[in-house]
Amino acid sequence: MPKISEFFGISIYVYYREHGAPHFHALYGEEEVLISIEDLSVLNGRLSPRALGLVMEWAVLHKDELRAVWKQAANHQPLDKIAPLR
Repeated sequence: MPKISEFFGISIYVYYREHGAPHFHALYGEEEVLISIEDLSVLNGRLSPRALGLVMEWAVLHKDELRAVWKQAANHQPLDKIAPLR
């Protein structure tokens, strides 16, 4: 699985074979959520409110990088890593 970032036990992934609107996956324990890159809305799944807040804070800071990684995945290129939330 192509992990692009990890912070506070939350792993962020962008998958190569995904279609539809640009999005990323955030996993925390047994929970998973899919989040739109464009408007940062939750497309599917669930995270605890605290974990989701951290993911949203990170995504706001790295929106342009997320767009670039999505394009890399669409073109089957190696994915850049994105700095974690500190």
